[in-house]
Parts: sequence; structure tokens; C-alpha cells
Amino acid sequence: MPDITIRPFRGVRPKTQYASKVAALPYDVMNTEEARHMVEDKHHSFLYVDKPEIDLPRGTDPYSPEVYAKAKENLHSLMDVMVQDVLPKLYIYRLTDRGGRGRAQTGLAACVSVAEYDEGLIKKHEFTRPDKEQDRINHMLACEAHTGPIFMAYRSQDARSPRLLMADLAKEQPDYDFIADDGVRHELWVVYNTDAQNSLINAFWQLPCLYIADGHHRNAAASKVAQKRNADSFDPEAEHNFYLAVIFPHDELEILDYNRVVADLNGMDIPGFLDSLKSDWLVEKSDTAVKPECKHTVGMYLCGQWYKIQLKNPVDAADIIGNLDCSVLQDKLLSPVLGIKDPKTDKRIDFVGGIRGLNELKRRVDSGEMKVAFALYPTSMDELMTVADAGQIMPPKSTWFEPKLLSGLLIHMF
Repeated sequence: MPDITIRPFRGVRPKTQYASKVAALPYDVMNTEEARHMVEDKHHSFLYVDKPEIDLPRGTDPYSPEVYAKAKENLHSLMDVMVQDVLPKLYIYRLTDRGGRGRAQTGLAACVSVAEYDEGLIKKHEFTRPDKEQDRINHMLACEAHTGPIFMAYRSQDARSPRLLMADLAKEQPDYDFIADDGVRHELWVVYNTDAQNSLINAFWQLPCLYIADGHHRNAAASKVAQKRNADSFDPEAEHNFYLAVIFPHDELEILDYNRVVADLNGMDIPGFLDSLKSDWLVEKSDTAVKPECKHTVGMYLCGQWYKIQLKNPVDAADIIGNLDCSVLQDKLLSPVLGIKDPKTDKRIDFVGGIRGLNELKRRVDSGEMKVAFALYPTSMDELMTVADAGQIMPPKSTWFEPKLLSGLLIHMF
């Protein structure tokens, strides 16, 4: 049976009093201007490492060599408020919604194997874009570090022991415990006990695979960086052959809706557009905002009015990609009606993470920026893992995970 390698590492982490000041949301959930605003009065924010263009003049190309040099410089400057564990450790990381009173998810922060990713034991469900891969390759090579953890999952029924072991270790006082600006409580425990570390390593060794939940570009970049560094001399135990992940039981994770807004009606007026939907959809006006409560139902906002639209005919149950709600909307409406053939490249469509709420969809349309918005039923973890197990790829912007892992709490240096 295949086995999963997890490996302790000498984590670089903030001094306790600086944890909330350093830790930051991942680089890819905000644009540069939003990041500039987020670091106001936060001189130790890890965004200065993850999005170093905010520390350079406006208009600087975010993919220029000076940006990656600035990332390295800012990481070295940050070391004044960081410590590095003398011996390799594992770490328990818990996130709890709504300031610690809501849903919690507890994962293991460790290094996983590049070789096992390359062999398909760490499974993906998204394509990656070469330009975004290259950005993270350049960033990793400049910093000589994995600066942000990959968000991973394992099927909780594959083995109960990782969850139980982590829960037991998390009964102790955490090394870090703070509520971030987004209201999420973050707790982190350093696993000092060698026997506990070995028990966790053995428990994960029994798992048949891991699943990438979020961080496909960083994952692919870690593989490419290892290939590049191994070209000179190959040492299977070298740090660059392992990369930073936080691994959760799948049933503790939540995927939010990932919604769509479109700039025009493909040359149609509103009555013509609504009429064009009738062949595939049941269309019903709603007096309130529509957040879908079941598959193949979509909330639509158009010209100040919410609609509930439902697919008339079922999709072939054997078509695991076609059954995803983002695929249903794409195949039955966005492509045939609105002419959006490739949502990855079409400038008329944009994507709105469910964390921003239905009011953000309404705002984008009411402002005149967009013409119509679609609220989707979220993809499930079971769907994600089924797609990955089949070696297939989801459509772009299929999943939005909340809460987000913070960058800067743990760094893996090469």
C-alpha cells in the first residue's frame, strides 16, 4: 500500500508577542492595493514578504527581479522578531470561526514529500497557470524558503488516529493563541514530545493519499524548485525535497460558494435574456436574496431583482465534472446563452468568493460594473476528492475555502 511521508522541520516562527502582528492572509486572496491598505500600521506584517511589491513604488511590475529581491530582504529583516526551533518539530494548527465560538478545524503542520506529489500520492484537482507558477518559483528561490503552507486534507475515515492524536495534543496550552483581523481564532501547538511526533508520523504513514485543498500553484512551484536545485546535486534528504503543508481531516473543512458576475447580456435585452433561459431552467422571481440550498439551483441577480433558477433536466450522474454546480452553470448558461466559452480568459466574467456574501454580488451589479450575478451552491469535499481520485480537473474557481491559513506563523527554510 502507498504511504504518506510527513517530516518534522525546524520551523521559523514569530516570537510569541509578535504572532498576531506577523501572521497575514495568503498573498493570493487580495490584490496589491488591498494589501497596501492591510499593512497600514503593521510594520511586521508577513505581506511585506509574500507581496513585496507593496514595499516598492506604485506601478512596479510585481514579477520583476527587484520584487523578489525585496522579498528576500524583507524576510531577513523580519528575523529580528522570529525564532527557529533548534530541533525539527511537528505543529498542531487549529482555526476556529467567529472568534473561537464557531466551527473548528485542527490540522498537522509538517513537511510533505515532493516525490510523493510527483508520483500522484498528493492529489490535485486544479490546473495551474505557468505565469503564476513561475511567480512562486522565483519567490521560493529568492527567499530559499517555503513561506506559506499548502492547505491539504485526508479522508477522515482512512484512519481515525491522526485526528485523535492531534485532539489529544491540543488539550495543552497552545504556544500561540490570537484572533486575527477577520475574526478567526488561530491556535498553534509545538509538538516537543518525540514519542508524540513518532505516533503522528506513523499515523499519517498509513494513509493512502493526501488531497490539495488550496495552494495548487505553490505546490507545483515547490516541485519545480526541487527539480531545479536537484539538477546540480541530488540529496533525497535535502530540505527543498520537502515542503510545508497543514493537513486536516476532510470532514472538518468547509467550502464556500464561488460566485460569478458577468459584465453584459451578450447583446440581449433583459426580456430576451430571461426568455433564452427557459429551455434549460425554471425561472422564478424572489422577494429576497437567493442563496441556493441544493444542487443545480442558482441565485441570479439582474436589474434590481433576485431570481431562483433551477435546472430542468438532471445531468448524467456518471459525469462527475458535469455534475458540479459551477459546470452546470457554465455548460447550461454562461457558454450557450452569454457566450462565455472560456471563463479562464474571458474578460467579461469575474469571480466572487462566498466570504464576501450576496450583498457583494448585488453591489457589483447595482454599481453598473456588472450586468448579472450568479450565486452557486458550493462544491463539497466529497466531490473534490472524487474528482481528484479520478485524476480529473475541476473548472476554474470551483472552491473557496474558509477560514484561510495564515502565512508567517510557520516558515520552512531550505
